[in-house]
Amino acid sequence: MSRLLVTGGAGFIGSNFVHYWIARHPDDRIVVLDSLTYAGNLANLEAAAQHPGFRFVHGDIRDQGLVESLLREEELDSIIHLAAESHVDRSISGPDIFVDVNINGTHSLLKAARRAWMENPGTDPERYRFHHVSTDEVYGSLGPTDAAFTESTPYSPNSPYAASKAASDHLVRAYQHTYGLPTSISNCSNNYGPYQFPEKLIPLCIVNLLVGKALPIYGDGQNVRDWLHVDDHSRGIELILDRGRVGETYNIGSRNEQANLDLVRQLCRSVDKLFAERPELCDRFPEAPPASGRQCKEAIEFVTDRPGHDRRYAIDSSRLEDELGYSSTTDFETGMDSTVLWFLENEAWWRAVMDESYREWMTDQYGQ
Repeated sequence: MSRLLVTGGAGFIGSNFVHYWIARHPDDRIVVLDSLTYAGNLANLEAAAQHPGFRFVHGDIRDQGLVESLLREEELDSIIHLAAESHVDRSISGPDIFVDVNINGTHSLLKAARRAWMENPGTDPERYRFHHVSTDEVYGSLGPTDAAFTESTPYSPNSPYAASKAASDHLVRAYQHTYGLPTSISNCSNNYGPYQFPEKLIPLCIVNLLVGKALPIYGDGQNVRDWLHVDDHSRGIELILDRGRVGETYNIGSRNEQANLDLVRQLCRSVDKLFAERPELCDRFPEAPPASGRQCKEAIEFVTDRPGHDRRYAIDSSRLEDELGYSSTTDFETGMDSTVLWFLENEAWWRAVMDESYREWMTDQYGQ
């Protein structure tokens, strides 16, 4: 039986990981620590809250004393560190919070773990694991024919967000090398799935279609990303926690490279198909293009590219596949259909998170 602290567990990836873990490990204890910023939402954890082994704590990863007390009080043996400021556009307009949360917050967690786990005589480090979830953006940008990122690719972050995550990766690695703290790191590709806040490309486009707004595509739409369903990401983390080597880094991807424009066109086909199969959706969403007989792709609109926009990311997951038996099991078209369906069936959720401050930020970013 494991006893986990999941930081950022009320966010997109965090809440999906919590649901995944409870379903797979019903006897484990899970404590979620989340400060409930705009992207954290207790509604994401409603089902998890019914589980007897679940506890939610409203708090900040920068509060070292709080984290230490939780580790000791709950006798937690694993930290899955997902809490982060994660949106590139926001990091460009306001980088300070990214430095504070992603770097200082990670350092605070590391100090708390070291004090709670390592400073008692006779402590067995093999009992514990600090797993840090990072991003492929730390590696920089690839050319059209470059080989995919591996764990040995030199870091070359190009945005304040990516730089803050790179710095936190280095801190985690340093605490393992210097102090013997049992850590591991995973660098994942772009995630998609349920509960994703509608500032990221896929949920933004789904919601915009349903409310009759344009689909903003940066530049020429040929920026390429590897798209990973969030359940496959959770499976990768599970394997690392179970059998991954201490001090090691593992890339988690799906070998599913898509240009942004092709991705949005696939999303449009999914929405068109679901509206055709369910005529009642036209009544629920009268502003959506299919409700007036139009195809969703007609809503695509190209907007000015953002500064420093990386051209291509691609993840090589060979180490995770070869050492731990990982595989990405979610077909992209199926995953996109299920994601669109989730947003159609959870209208109350996305309307609730799109508060006035979010709408103002969207207007500043995209003029809509």
